[in-house]
Parts: sequence; C-alpha cells; structure tokens
Amino acid sequence: MATGSDLSLATLKESGVRFVRLTWVDFGNCVRYKILPLKHFEKLVASARGGFTVTVAIMGAVFLTVAEGVTVVGEYVWKPDLSTLRLAPYADGHATVLGNFTRETANSAGQRESHEIDLCPRGILRRVVESAKKTAGVDFLVGFETEFVLLKSTSPVQPVNDHGYSCGTATASGTTETQALEEMANAIMDAGIELEMYHSEAAPGQYEIITGPLPPLEAADALICTRETIQNVASKHGLRATFTPLVFDHSCGTAAHTHVSLKSDRPTSSANVEDAPDMTELEASFLQSLLNHLPSVLAFTMPTPASYSRMVDGIWSGGTYVAWGRDNRECPVRLCGFNGDWNFEIKTADGTSNPHLALSAILSAGMLGVKEGIKLQAKNCLQPPATVTEEQRAAWGVTQRLPSTVEQSWESLKADQALVSELGEHFIERYFALTKIWAESMTASTPEETLRLYLENY
Repeated sequence: MATGSDLSLATLKESGVRFVRLTWVDFGNCVRYKILPLKHFEKLVASARGGFTVTVAIMGAVFLTVAEGVTVVGEYVWKPDLSTLRLAPYADGHATVLGNFTRETANSAGQRESHEIDLCPRGILRRVVESAKKTAGVDFLVGFETEFVLLKSTSPVQPVNDHGYSCGTATASGTTETQALEEMANAIMDAGIELEMYHSEAAPGQYEIITGPLPPLEAADALICTRETIQNVASKHGLRATFTPLVFDHSCGTAAHTHVSLKSDRPTSSANVEDAPDMTELEASFLQSLLNHLPSVLAFTMPTPASYSRMVDGIWSGGTYVAWGRDNRECPVRLCGFNGDWNFEIKTADGTSNPHLALSAILSAGMLGVKEGIKLQAKNCLQPPATVTEEQRAAWGVTQRLPSTVEQSWESLKADQALVSELGEHFIERYFALTKIWAESMTASTPEETLRLYLENY
C-alpha cells in the first residue's frame, strides 16, 4: 500500500482512497477544492481535457465581488498535477491533489491546445524556479516554520491554554490540545512530509510545526497540505486553529518564517563577508537584492492589513528596518547556519499569504541581484536596529524602514518596475485589484468584528 507522497493514480484504490480533493489556493490564500469520488476522478484524468472547467472569474473574484474589468465569460481548465497526490490522513478515505489553471485555444488545424495561464500561482513559481536555473544554474531549498493558535472558541476568543515558549505544560499528556498536536504530527508524516519538530510558542494557545527543506514548488505544495492538516485535525478535536497574524494584543504574533538556501552548479567564489565566513558571491548578491526589494516583497508575504500589526520592534518578529543579521531575530532577514552551510530566514511572512506567490516574490527579488552580480553592501547588524543610534544604523547600511501598512507595500511594489516585470505585469495588475478588495472585505466596523473575520478565514 502506498503512503504519503508516494501515492499514484494506480495505487489510490489499494490505499483505501474513496474521494479525491482537487485543490487550489487563490490570491487571497483561500484553500478551495472540489471533492470527487475516486471513480469519477479517474474518468476526469482519462478524459480528453484531463481536468474540470471553471469560470475565468475564479481568478478575479473575492467572495461575491468581481474585480473591475474581469469578465465572467469564458472558462479555464484546471488540470491535476498527479505528482502532488497525497493521502489526507485527517479525512479517512480521502486524498488530495494540486493542479494548474490552463486555457484552451484552437491551433491553425482546428485542434485544441492547452496553455498554462499567467495567473496560475503554481505556474508563476515554477517559471521563477526554471528561470533561476536557466540563467544562473541556481537551485533552491525552502523550509517553513508554521505558527498557529489553537482556540476553544472564536466568540469570545478563548485560547486552549496560556503557557510560554516550549513549556512542558503546554503539551501535557491527555489534554485536548496535546492529542490534537500528536495527531497533526502523525498526519503530516503520513502525508509524506518531513516533520522536524513541534513545540509551544510564546502567545496564548500558540504552537509551531517545523517541516524540512524541499525545492520551492514542492515546499509550497507541502505547506498547503501542512496548513490543511493543522486546521482539519484541530476541527476534529473541537478546536479552531488559526494563522491570523495577531490574535492577542500585547502578545507575540503568528508568522510563517521562510528559510531559503541556494546553490549553483556554476563556479562562485567567496564574498569575503566578515561576519559570515564562506558566504559565496551568489548568496551575497541574493541577500542584497532581497533587501533592496523587500518593501515590495511584503505585498505578497504580508498581504493583509492585519499582517502589519505583528511586525513591530522588540518582540523578535523581525523588526521594522530593512536589515539582515547573523542570528539576529530583530532583523527581517536572519542569516542562519555556520561554516558555509547558510540559509536566509525571511521573518516578514505570515499565514495570510499564498505560499506560491510569496515564494515567487522572495526568489524573484533575490535573483534580480544574482543576474546583475551586485555586491553585498549592507552589514551584519550586531544589535537590534531599533535600539541603536541613527549613525550606527547608517554604518551598517540600514537606512530604510519597512512598510507599516499594506497600502505602503502596494506603493513600493508599484514603484518596483524590475520586480513587476519579473513576475508579470498582467499578474501584478490582477493581484492589486484582488488584494484591495480582499483588504476591504476583511475590515469591519469594530476591531472585534475584524478579528472575527480573520479567525474565520485564516
């Protein structure tokens, strides 16, 4: 019997699968799926189209609002990527599969041809990865720290407990939350995802699950499965798991810290970075370029108004300055590792972001500098940037603040023509239209009602 990510079309039935969840994630990070009986799924895959049709407005709507200029006439074809088949251990007899949005056209001979659309999040990330490999021989590995809060109730908001970071009492045997966490851990491993660890975090009811590194597309796919596992298992135990960036005022926020490493099959020498021995010129160029474009990247990694309530100085969230630091948790980009085994932790990311789009922005931003061969100018921040003088920050090359609102991140992206061109102008235009509607839809008349909207949607 196949298990986890070894699942294939041929082994679905013998693995006890009776239903398949055809899954995609929209620009607002809403996980959507159609659930098909196995027999019908097999027919769908074998059909001439090989997928199901959906209105083109699916890439232009938020709830019941369709963005200006988006037509409701026409269809896309969503086609499953069978390499993404996984068991869904949180739902007995179910498997999940991700896919890509395509559009059919007729060629000169009148034959039907299928082309991936430029708005497909998985397609955008795949193109970014392929471009990095083609232009610079670069391969990436990406790992995630998935933070979430377990709630007994969303109205009123009641956490399952109020313990601290890695406290043993937060995973006391026999409690509902501990049983849920153990089931989450087993389900993630059963789905074929490498689980490195889990533990309690600092906010009330807050936990973190850390999964192992994968190539970018596979990593984003696995993160979607991880998040779905967390929320579904929590539901089975009568709990609500939320990735909302800040549930409790005056406490720590909830992030999706993203670790990125890169290597090239082409020669690269040492960048002679004083505080990071053996950092290569490739890594240094990527780091400087990521910092250069970081305010624009936030439009994808922190895409909602609530995202910016988490990013403040003094709470290890990454701070408010464009900066990097070796093992400095008050910098938005933290250099992790030693002796040349480096990875960059991007702390300016949370669970309201679409994983494929967030990674596309991060990797594109860094690769712009790699392609140009830029040098690392910013220095390692030896202290939290907010705690030192302006003169000291300037000596480290720290001269810019991060956007403090989602609107400011949009303005940064609009002015960043290099990143816009890299990701595609048509996509950016549509993304702006939808994220604005999404931001408005997630803002209510009172803070309590706004929080409720986030808890229900994330």
